[in-house]
Amino acid sequence: MSNPEQLLASFDAKIAEAKQRGERMQAEMAAVSVAERSPDGQIAVKVNHLGNLVGLEIGHTVREKANLADEILRTVQRAQSRLAGAVQAGMPSIAGTETMNELVDQLHREFPEPEPPGFVDGGHPAPANDGARFIAEEEPPPAPKPKPKPAPPRPAPEAGSDDDYFSDGDYLR
Repeated sequence: MSNPEQLLASFDAKIAEAKQRGERMQAEMAAVSVAERSPDGQIAVKVNHLGNLVGLEIGHTVREKANLADEILRTVQRAQSRLAGAVQAGMPSIAGTETMNELVDQLHREFPEPEPPGFVDGGHPAPANDGARFIAEEEPPPAPKPKPKPAPPRPAPEAGSDDDYFSDGDYLR
């Protein structure tokens, strides 16, 4: 058997190595991002390793475009759908491991390929619109509560009563 000091030193070395691997993985993951442009090149987006939008550029020629918001969203979705490949390429420290396989599968589930323009979830044609944005209606706001009626004025205290002592104001009422 090994002596206890050698066991502890070996254990400490393994912990330090695992910590370094974890820090390297975190740094690699934080460096992963994906940039994407719209088909006409007028919209550019960048998403970070979590799929969050971290950069947006809009060309001058499309600022008044009726379906600008839809085009931005599709461009973001295309960038997000490329995250799995970017993670595979950007994290060599865990390439080929079960961790990498699970991470890539999760990214594919979280960020699937976007539907082509003119279609909605499930591949159904999108409803025609005139460029106006359709916003799901929320529940109507509750009816305003009626304002309470003001309290009737208090009668003046009778002369000679205990209230006479505080006659210069409405003290402690």
